[in-house]
Amino acid sequence: MYYVYVLQWKKNSALYIGSTNNLIRRIREHQKKESCRLIYYEAYLSEKTIREREKKLKHYGSAWRALKKRITA
Repeated sequence: MYYVYVLQWKKNSALYIGSTNNLIRRIREHQKKESCRLIYYEAYLSEKTIREREKKLKHYGSAWRALKKRITA
């Protein structure tokens, strides 16, 4: 499985978008650097699909606005 995830940094409430094939490992790596929490993730079977989704979200277009609305609702 491949994952797109959104983290929220506890220090300044900033959001971070990332992708990985091992979600638990990646979150632990982030937490070693700075305190954060997982607020959202999506799972996919294809790495190609996950890269496309991450790209759409990182460009902060309508995909990001729609996701952010769902997260904060």
